[in-house]
Amino acid sequence: MKISQHPFKTFTWKGIEKVKYKGEKGFATWQTIMMDEIRIRIVEYSAGYRADHWCNKGHVIYCIKGRMKTELQGGRIVKMKKGMTYHVGDDSEAHRSSSKKGCKLFIVD
Repeated sequence: MKISQHPFKTFTWKGIEKVKYKGEKGFATWQTIMMDEIRIRIVEYSAGYRADHWCNKGHVIYCIKGRMKTELQGGRIVKMKKGMTYHVGDDSEAHRSSSKKGCKLFIVD
């Protein structure tokens, strides 16, 4: 994927609306901006959060603070902590995340 041509732009996350999504347990709060087809987010998982679905979307995820666990549908579990990144392609490996104590992520997809 190529990032399409557009002017240089800055913004502050303070001005981006927070939208709350319920998980199987707990909740996730998203702040989202779109850059054409590219979605850029700050996502915070509450303590005890567990996603309510298996995700097939590709992402680049950077853990800003806290810890999370990503379970792959094949059974593998990946533990993430502050400063770590993972990436996965669209329709590559279905995954779902959880966090015992909560975490904050920067996500591009």
